[in-house]
Amino acid sequence: MPTIHDRIAEDIAANDVILYMKGTPIFPQCGFSAAVVEILTQLGIKFKAVDVLKDPEMRDGIKAFSNWPTIPQLYVKGEFVGGCDIVREMFENGELKPFLADKGIALEKA
Repeated sequence: MPTIHDRIAEDIAANDVILYMKGTPIFPQCGFSAAVVEILTQLGIKFKAVDVLKDPEMRDGIKAFSNWPTIPQLYVKGEFVGGCDIVREMFENGELKPFLADKGIALEKA
């Protein structure tokens, strides 16, 4: 039986862009998760979302995995990007699009 750490590592390795969030992209359960979903959607980024509210072990496990205390958490090509504040700041100052492009992530919208 894989541990929560193994499950997270496998998910991150298997998905170019993965967002650990509260709720789903259609129905976010917190404003911070909603903000990151909005940014990714606005850029046309395809991503996998993991609802940590459905699994308390995942909710605690992702915080331990990243050594980051809050959710949402965004990973791109296996790299931890950050939470809402970091993603929002990168988006607002124009760093997010070049970062994603450097990682080989296609933007569906300009």
